[in-house]
Amino acid sequence: MALSRDQIAQRVALELQDGYYVNLGIGIPTLVANFVPKGIEVMLQSENGLLGMGAFPTDDDVDADLINAGKQTVTMAKGASIFDSAESFAMIRGGHVDLTVLGAFEVDVNGNIASYMIPGKLIKGMGGAMDLVAGADNIIVTMTHASKHGESKLLTNCTLPLTGRGCIKKVLTDLAFIEIKAGKFHLLERAPGVSVEDIIKLTQGELVVDGDIPEMKFS
Repeated sequence: MALSRDQIAQRVALELQDGYYVNLGIGIPTLVANFVPKGIEVMLQSENGLLGMGAFPTDDDVDADLINAGKQTVTMAKGASIFDSAESFAMIRGGHVDLTVLGAFEVDVNGNIASYMIPGKLIKGMGGAMDLVAGADNIIVTMTHASKHGESKLLTNCTLPLTGRGCIKKVLTDLAFIEIKAGKFHLLERAPGVSVEDIIKLTQGELVVDGDIPEMKFS
């Protein structure tokens, strides 16, 4: 069965390591803040100028002035700091973020990512995605494996305008956890109840399946 948005975020959260500085993009990535494993401390960074972002607030904790890059209200963790966006992007461009989690429309076997526009549709602009993919070595993309029309988003070559080239190494979809290396997709894990054959059928780019592929675990 395909993963929910929360399950995708929960699995991504297992990639966090103690002491990491982590940037969470708009969409599914913001949910990762709700699933930080117990026993580790990470500092979540929002490109609009917050370091130390906490989980989403309860109704009693909402502060309309405290938002993430997606304009969702958030909380602040102990030790958090607030600064202007120029300082925030200096952190990103300077390579001071240990892990970046982004959404995408398409990713291809060369690690290219298309995440900011679909021609003919109204868009708000690229935002900070261009800086994030250029300034981070460790990026995980979260997205659905295929469009609502059943068309693969894991391609031989991206068809949409690119956000960055050769920068993506791992993709976590609602069906699979995949690593990109040597111009191919490599299947690492599959969603519970999803067969390898289902994943192959919905992956347009070359997919390497080496041995038995384990089901994802969430803790």
